[in-house]
Amino acid sequence: MLQGWDIVIILIYLTGTIVIGLALRKRAQKSKDDYLMGGKSLPWYMLGLSNASGMFDISGTMWLVTLTFVYGFKSIWIPWLWPVFNQVFLMVYLSVWLRRSNVTTGAEWILFRFDSGKGGRRSHTIIVIFAILSCLGFLAYGFIGLGKFVEIFIPWEIVSNYVPFNVPPNYIPHFYGIIFTLFAVFYSVLGGMSGIVWTDVLQYTVMTISSVAIAVIAWQAMGSNDLNVPDGWMNPFFDWNLNMDWTGIIDEVNTKIASDGYSLFTIFFMLMLFKGILASIAGPAPNYDMQKILSTKSPLEAAKMSAFSLAALIPTRYLMVGGFSVLAILFYDDLDLYTAGILDFEKILPAAIEQFIPVGLLGLLLAGLLAAFMSTFAGTLNAAQAYLVNDIYLKHYNPEASHDKVKQMNYGSGIVVVIISIILGFFIQDVNSILQWIVSALYGSYVVSNVLKWHWWRFNGEGYFWGMLSGMIPAMIFPIFTDTLDLYYFPIILLISIAGSILGTYSAPPTNERVLMDFYKKTKPWGFWKPIYKQIKKEDPQFSRNKGFTRDMFNVVLGTVAQTLLVIIPLYLILHKNTSLIVSVLILVVCVVILKRTWWDKIKTENNISNN
Repeated sequence: MLQGWDIVIILIYLTGTIVIGLALRKRAQKSKDDYLMGGKSLPWYMLGLSNASGMFDISGTMWLVTLTFVYGFKSIWIPWLWPVFNQVFLMVYLSVWLRRSNVTTGAEWILFRFDSGKGGRRSHTIIVIFAILSCLGFLAYGFIGLGKFVEIFIPWEIVSNYVPFNVPPNYIPHFYGIIFTLFAVFYSVLGGMSGIVWTDVLQYTVMTISSVAIAVIAWQAMGSNDLNVPDGWMNPFFDWNLNMDWTGIIDEVNTKIASDGYSLFTIFFMLMLFKGILASIAGPAPNYDMQKILSTKSPLEAAKMSAFSLAALIPTRYLMVGGFSVLAILFYDDLDLYTAGILDFEKILPAAIEQFIPVGLLGLLLAGLLAAFMSTFAGTLNAAQAYLVNDIYLKHYNPEASHDKVKQMNYGSGIVVVIISIILGFFIQDVNSILQWIVSALYGSYVVSNVLKWHWWRFNGEGYFWGMLSGMIPAMIFPIFTDTLDLYYFPIILLISIAGSILGTYSAPPTNERVLMDFYKKTKPWGFWKPIYKQIKKEDPQFSRNKGFTRDMFNVVLGTVAQTLLVIIPLYLILHKNTSLIVSVLILVVCVVILKRTWWDKIKTENNISNN
């Protein structure tokens, strides 16, 4: 139960978000770019902290705590569903490629790649639809996670005395979600990208303090208690089967494992890795992550921002995730994980907070986690607004709209998106179900077209449109007819999308050669660009193609190893596994030293050459 000091701290934070929104309102109203991208003047480290803060979302943290509780060290692989290592691809080369375009949104980038002919217009339309659909999915995902979280700390018995209508028990989390969503709407709609970034920095500071405090509490608890877990819980490596048996320890967890569908872990891992690599090569989906990259000052700063996001997010987040998971196992009998008589493991995080966090720190932590929700919500909302205003309204309906009209559309589109996402939230069963659909089914439709757009000169707007459409249709239909884990029908969606991409490409002529030459010369991707390279070489004999494929892939592997170590090191620290901790830190240092030479020094040199 919240005490007086906790409530005061939360109110101070919520007031701070309102002040930031009001303070940055005038700056956001200067122009479209100031509203949607902070005028491309924000420092890379602030955008990096903002990006890290946006990924430190409340629903994702609840999911990670549940995974770590149930699967132990093997849980470090399951977030590859996302895939979390896509940030490494961005750091190594994709952020640089993307930022060189100098566009405002992912849909605008499509026109940069395919021109504004029939195929380009179709591609532009389909990516706007995908972007808005994915934004709505993420907003609904955050909405339901927040409601479940708040329900534990603000008992409905107290709130119902002040609510003039009845709320069915199943919809109490949705009621809480609506209330706190309104704060996120306020500062993001008024302050635009600048308001989001400054609020995110405030949120990240709060979350870092909270994470360290929770890790210390768990570390101290481990010093005087034994962790009773199944064999293999502390081993990150795995066999063909998961072989995680909680019988005699916490029997109910076995039911959770069976329902998750991860028992054939090697098959699951191979599918996840295959899908993850393709999704990472495709580049960032058109959401808040892409908007932060496009908002940086330069391609080099885009790479720095992506690297800093990883370093800022993972250790901090896993101090919290590991701390709460360990505390929940040590004192499981003290947790109340039941809702209406049904056991819900997604309530481990809020139940552990209620049980183990002292007054004062509880208020700080709740403020931070509420901020984490609002950060993700606001960033995603900003991306949705960018597509609706920039890529639909200004492009198709009112290209000459006045400044005041654009401002009204920014506000109006934000409100409409929030209302729709709240309605969608009422139809979602739990965090895991919407997460599985977003990262496996919906993103399965995104992969093929967005890999080919970077790497194959012949791929045109028609191919992009039909590849995306042929993937999105089964992604929408399959969940209606099956309860199978979404990842397992990813290959089917992939094959359908490949067929759509190839047939669509050869149904129309290639993209205008001049457009392709401009794209290739600015972006300089590696891949199958030989005809275009030859044409550029005729006009500019000094032009050189990108020969960095092998180096980039080496750096991606090394970066993924380093990222995984950043996940596992906080867990070893909390569990007092000192030998494993020292070995992991030494391997991490080696990875960083090598990346300094093979990645950082190289992109700095390339950036200096391109600027001269």
